[in-house]
Amino acid sequence: MSTVAAAFDERAATYDGSSLHRELAEAVAEFAHLSDARVVLDIATGTGLVLRAIASREPSARLVGLDISRGMLMIARAALPEGQFIEAAAEQLPMADGSVDLITCVTAMHLIADPDIVFAEFARALAPQGRLVLATFEPMPTGSPVARPYRTNHSAFQSAQLVALAAAPSGLTLRRSANGYYGGEACLLTELSR
Repeated sequence: MSTVAAAFDERAATYDGSSLHRELAEAVAEFAHLSDARVVLDIATGTGLVLRAIASREPSARLVGLDISRGMLMIARAALPEGQFIEAAAEQLPMADGSVDLITCVTAMHLIADPDIVFAEFARALAPQGRLVLATFEPMPTGSPVARPYRTNHSAFQSAQLVALAAAPSGLTLRRSANGYYGGEACLLTELSR
């Protein structure tokens, strides 16, 4: 098991208690245009908070969550039994080409070792009019960083321009962005499409 998966397995039982995660899930569901989202894929779904927020707004959508943490997925399955939850990595999405109307990825891009591969997978799986919605952290305060047992790369996704630059090689283009505070953290929401 990877270090990241093990760390999130340990956090699974308390993850939903975080106001950051709850508030950001609601903000992503509000930010995403859901009216034409028949198939929604949530990358690094964790306990399924984003899919739960989407389900309350668009109950007819097919909801698929993907994560590498078994502990998180156990909670997601119990909390949203109508969803489909898959243990898999973002580098190899278990979705057919052009089959997804909306992909969401909330506070996980900084954990991905090779974002180029993941953005290419997002572009492959998206339907022709499909959209990608990311939630990333804005510049982190200076000072003592939180010790994590795994590598992170927040700096590559802390502005809309940097997100656009990272996604461009895969053919994804930034359409809009918004900034906000959720659970006291400054976050950036971006929407991209082909």
